[in-house]
Amino acid sequence: MPTPVKSVLPVVLLGCGGVGRYLLRHIVSCRPLHANQGVAIRVVGVADSSSLLVAEDVHSTGLDDALLTQLCAAKSAGSPLSSLLAQGHCQLFKNPEARGKVIDAATTLGRTTGLVLVDCSATYDTVTLLKDAVDHGCCIVLANKKPLTGAYEDFQKLVSNFRRIRFESTVGAGLPVIASVTRISASGDPISRIVGSLSGTLGYVMSELEDGKKFSEVVKNAKSLGYTEPDPRDDLGGMDVARKALILARLLGQQISMESINVESLYPSELGPDAVSTKDFLESGLVQLDNSMEEKVKAASLRGNVLRYVCEIESTGCQVGLKELPNDSALGRLRGSDNVVEIYSRCYQSSPLVIQGAGAGNDTTAAGVLADIIDLQDLFQTTA
Repeated sequence: MPTPVKSVLPVVLLGCGGVGRYLLRHIVSCRPLHANQGVAIRVVGVADSSSLLVAEDVHSTGLDDALLTQLCAAKSAGSPLSSLLAQGHCQLFKNPEARGKVIDAATTLGRTTGLVLVDCSATYDTVTLLKDAVDHGCCIVLANKKPLTGAYEDFQKLVSNFRRIRFESTVGAGLPVIASVTRISASGDPISRIVGSLSGTLGYVMSELEDGKKFSEVVKNAKSLGYTEPDPRDDLGGMDVARKALILARLLGQQISMESINVESLYPSELGPDAVSTKDFLESGLVQLDNSMEEKVKAASLRGNVLRYVCEIESTGCQVGLKELPNDSALGRLRGSDNVVEIYSRCYQSSPLVIQGAGAGNDTTAAGVLADIIDLQDLFQTTA
């Protein structure tokens, strides 16, 4: 006998890049699992940077699974959403009209059946849309870090109703970092310190240096393995780690901005994107950093330590950069591209809570986003 549907979650997805496409695939492949749990996710709209594909009637239907599968294939091939109109049972709106249509859906569904607005984009441009959705009673799930790392007032607005927002995947992909921080804080156990290696790329780079490899060789190998951005300086500059650190610091109640964080870049400004092309940086710039990095690694080793690129959040502030750590600590033992987070509090003072696992990748991040969506199901209970 089929399990009765207890919760129907209408979803509008912003962003159909790697994470967004994996999310749609997960939603389709998990239909039997969710059906057994009495949960149905109805994708009523999908938006990319230029347009919105939406179901004909967002109140009663969603985009069917065949269309969602074709959408993933089309976007993977670089085709526009408009190429899917021939499939029928959907409408297409281009910007700026598309943004208005998202707000229309938020207005009508937010006050009736409810709506989950999922941001898997990588832009600050969704902030206004997300705040409008909050005003209309919608739920929000974020993989995109940028809306939470802009103006502090925007952060406050988005998390004002904590029951209706989930953003686990903004820090450590699918690892339960946000959940752990919020649960510890809610128990009245004050968190005094968080130390984390929150970049799979930099975790890999720093652990490989222990084997005596040259910094330039390790970075190039990381790029060949697909661990880095097309321009590795996007990773080596530390800004992605700084955004994650800022989210955690704000979650602990610190009213700070990105400018408040001391971020150590692993390359000097004279080798930055404004001065040197990506090609020249890889061919002749990286090797200039080998000697200084080798000296730092050897100096740490003589003291029984290893170098890790970490964020460190304390009541006195937040900093991001290289840090010497005992080689027998959780962070010191880190190998490969895993993320590791240590949380210190009254209860976890001498032995911190350690969270470790895969902290990057479109598949892992999308799974975390889907778990966040499902976590909202109690707010979408259907009437008997």
